[in-house]
Amino acid sequence: MPGNGGATVQRVVKRCLLSPLLLSEYTSPSHENDTLTIVSIDGVLLHVAKPIPGASESLQYLQKNDIPFILLTNGGGKHEKDRVAQLSQKLNVELSTENFVQSHTPFQELVHGVEGLGDKNILVIGSDAAKSRTIAEAYGFNNVITPADILSAHPTIWPFEPLMEELYAATARPLPSAQPKIDAIFVFNDPRDWALDIQIITDLLLSENGVLGTYSSKNGKLGWQSDGQPPLFFSNPDLFWSAAYHHPRFGQGAFQAAVAGIWREITNGVDLKRTVIGKPYRQTYRYAERVLNSHRAKVLGLSSMEPLGRVYMVGDNPESDIRGANEFNSPDGTKWTSVLVRTGVWSAERGEPTYRPKMVVDDVAAAVEWALKQEGWRQ
Repeated sequence: MPGNGGATVQRVVKRCLLSPLLLSEYTSPSHENDTLTIVSIDGVLLHVAKPIPGASESLQYLQKNDIPFILLTNGGGKHEKDRVAQLSQKLNVELSTENFVQSHTPFQELVHGVEGLGDKNILVIGSDAAKSRTIAEAYGFNNVITPADILSAHPTIWPFEPLMEELYAATARPLPSAQPKIDAIFVFNDPRDWALDIQIITDLLLSENGVLGTYSSKNGKLGWQSDGQPPLFFSNPDLFWSAAYHHPRFGQGAFQAAVAGIWREITNGVDLKRTVIGKPYRQTYRYAERVLNSHRAKVLGLSSMEPLGRVYMVGDNPESDIRGANEFNSPDGTKWTSVLVRTGVWSAERGEPTYRPKMVVDDVAAAVEWALKQEGWRQ
């Protein structure tokens, strides 16, 4: 593996963490090695916020041997630096935002560039919309509105008793105007008050030019979402995720399905226009590839970022982790290899995985060991 000077070195490393009951040695390949790994979090490293056996040791092994990796998750709801600090403590591994991507991390790119949403009004939705607002502001969005703000200004927008009235009252801010123009809608993570959030999203998708409280004259006759309504962004398509209950629970993908289903009912079958990122979508895998390449250059002391060779995607969800790795066609020619673990969403009792991985292993430690062997590491 190249060091700071680019020279190839050969090292002998202990791998007791990979097979705790069998101490043996692995040697890096004599040729220049380019093993890189992307690891999911929930169901691979953690289960119900507790480390899965072998997870900490696997990451420590990668770090000790200068094998670049990033953590890629469809989770969200916290700022990257806060989530990284939490993960570092739980996993006993020093992590940084430089090798961490969560579901809404790519939203940062919409502050500037073609979209240029930094100074425009955006609506953010999440499990804690006030916290999502703080995250969005840290990203560089300057005018962030939440459903609580809208409900506080227009209580009759929701004709029923609010489910989280005290929380809304404590976090609401005044709207910039009585009927603000909303330029984009972002779902940062799994909402809690689906009914209110869907009502407000739908109102804005039916509005004239995104102005709250209006109704577009172009609605119907194939004119839906064609009158300057705000674009709608979802950060996580996962229908299920692995939680404390012994069967997977609904994720943000279920909320998205509810929004789309209601929209089809309103429009008599017209599909909802929206942008979805997160695994398995190309935008997220491309973003992750760029982050991994940048992190690799820093870890290996490279002066320039050359195309990655092969990337191993270790995940627990066939519909997101495995599908994304299998379908992503890197513009740089990087080869992606999918590895499915048995510690999360998927289990053999649910039948064959919908999207077949290159390899199925018991856990992340076995995944790291298999990847090293594929790249020429030998005992």
